[in-house]
Amino acid sequence: MISFVKGQIISKNENSIIVETAGIGYEIFVSNNTLVSVGDLGQNCLIYTYLQVRDDGMNLYGFSSVEEKNIFNLLISVSGIGAKLAIGILSGMKLNDLTSAIACEDCKILQTIKGLGKKTAERVILELKDKVNPSLSVRNVSEVSEPSEAVIEAIQALLSLGLTKNEAVKLAKENTKGNQTAEEIIKCALQSMVR
Repeated sequence: MISFVKGQIISKNENSIIVETAGIGYEIFVSNNTLVSVGDLGQNCLIYTYLQVRDDGMNLYGFSSVEEKNIFNLLISVSGIGAKLAIGILSGMKLNDLTSAIACEDCKILQTIKGLGKKTAERVILELKDKVNPSLSVRNVSEVSEPSEAVIEAIQALLSLGLTKNEAVKLAKENTKGNQTAEEIIKCALQSMVR
């Protein structure tokens, strides 16, 4: 197994790069996020890789971070998602937004990704909602870049009521509007549960 490739970027295409190391050029298929963050032509880079071996050949997929590679491995574990579609999903949105959408069970956001239909999006949520990194998900609970103390407090309170992490995050996200207090968020969340 090839864990990573370290070398000079020789070529960048729409969905792949070529990295030269020890006189060998490796064609590596990457997401848009990795393509942007990997660097410019002529620069050295370190790409974490996944080698796919099939009857009709081998493909090397690359990632700019271990986190992205881990999410890729989770995605290809879902029935019906191959390596190519997994790279497409990773290209569809930022990593934090993707893990947040999965953890919060936001099927509509996932369906905005090209090639990801409703049934596949639902399957991704069902199989991965408890496996994605919760710290990545909680960061995007509210519309602002950093969740307020009130949002974090509301999530903790909802967890103490016996809700799962995903349910608590989802309810807090759906019921946060403006500068509410934790009590107001919790009240709105509980009311939405009984509707």
